[in-house]
Amino acid sequence: MFPAPIETAPRGQQIAYKTLLPVALIFWLLPLIAVAVFSIKPAGDFATGNYWTWPSSISFVENYSRVFLESDMPRYLINSVLITVPTVIGAVALSCMTGFALGIYKFKANLWIFFMFVAGNFVPFQILMVPVRDLTLDLGLYNTKTGLVLFHIAFQTGFCTLFMRNFIRALPFELIEAARVEGIAEWRIFWFVVLPLMKPAIAALSVLIFTFIWNDYFWAVVLTQGVDAQPVTAGITSFNGQYTAAYHMMSAGSIIAALPPVAMFFLMQKHFIAGLTLGAVK
Repeated sequence: MFPAPIETAPRGQQIAYKTLLPVALIFWLLPLIAVAVFSIKPAGDFATGNYWTWPSSISFVENYSRVFLESDMPRYLINSVLITVPTVIGAVALSCMTGFALGIYKFKANLWIFFMFVAGNFVPFQILMVPVRDLTLDLGLYNTKTGLVLFHIAFQTGFCTLFMRNFIRALPFELIEAARVEGIAEWRIFWFVVLPLMKPAIAALSVLIFTFIWNDYFWAVVLTQGVDAQPVTAGITSFNGQYTAAYHMMSAGSIIAALPPVAMFFLMQKHFIAGLTLGAVK
């Protein structure tokens, strides 16, 4: 029923596993390695067709300095921060409250309301492209960071509520009953009793949502255009010209754009793993 540890497998299987695992890992990392190598190549290598061999010269400082000093990459990075951080705060805050209401209180429409939150996660987001774009145009939110933030909060709250509601239902209900016996108001129970216990889940959810929103490309292209509102994922395409593409600049920009979510994960790694595994082992 459960996979057996590799240490208990026959000797031949252990050797094959230890041999094939590094090979599979290298193949999995090849696209990332290619982007990293592209980012330090000079522009002349792409003109001569030198794509997959070692760079003729190392242009690390030149490429990365041009990304920061001769392009709008800093502005795109700021846009991404101004879009991602409010989205994470808004989605996590709303999901904490809705998760508390759906996980603690019992009323007739509880399951149906929860189903509505969950059902939104099963709708293919591509079919929402036209109505969401038209809605942002009607509300005057097209090509604004505010419109993108509001849409992301609305779209992510369903998944966040599913995550938080299930986490809260796993908490000991005796804590809530004891607080009610003491005459504590419901909002104080949420703020002082439940919310401190939700810190691991909040940390794990924040990392997930931060990564989702920061790496979003589809809605960044659909709902924004230009340097005023576009995040970094869409802004990287500005290195494409009418007839040529600056692959070395795009690769350097991609490496820079990938650093914040990676740093976020490693900074929150302890809380992230604790939030995902809490309750897995009794």
